[in-house]
Amino acid sequence: MDAVRVALLREVLVGTQWPAATRRFAQALRSSVVPRGGGLLLVGTKEYEPWHMAAHLVDEAAWSGQPELAPTLVRHRVRATDPAHLAVGLGRLEAARRGETLLVVAPAPPDEGLLGRVHDARRAGATVLALDGGDPEVQGLAHEALTVPGVDHAEGAAEIDIDTVQHLVSAAAGENCVPAPRGRSRLRDRLSWLADQLTSPPPARW
Repeated sequence: MDAVRVALLREVLVGTQWPAATRRFAQALRSSVVPRGGGLLLVGTKEYEPWHMAAHLVDEAAWSGQPELAPTLVRHRVRATDPAHLAVGLGRLEAARRGETLLVVAPAPPDEGLLGRVHDARRAGATVLALDGGDPEVQGLAHEALTVPGVDHAEGAAEIDIDTVQHLVSAAAGENCVPAPRGRSRLRDRLSWLADQLTSPPPARW
């Protein structure tokens, strides 16, 4: 159903920048991670942990046969009782080195502590990507950034939210190739293609 939801989202967003923008960002992610054999670190802010993107990327890594896409979720608060895959703290960013990729998800400006660690990771040679709300400090640290504006109170609701963008980016990262441009097709045809992709048993959930 996730693949079908992505197809429907892209259909709804036809005519906006988002289908192409999320595919471009996903391609930057793949180009950074896959040729280097992995090393993807995923971190959010104190107020926002990108749980869903971590889960989506784990699924896409399994579906696409590209284990390099499975991230290490770096957390601001870790407890002794947390399982190993949820017990990686911010100290991991200090150990980031050349060949690793750091994906920062920051709907709102992060604190100075996180910015400092991201800066150190970049200086050590890590590639920094950012999904953010337009914070200039985050974008100044990122080699590649995709900005998702928040609610414009003068205009009303935002066109798209950062959770939806994460879903589109992770799905595009797992695609074997970016679809070639073609004429407008019916949604029924797209869903038929997706049905063919769902013949394998589903991977274990996050």
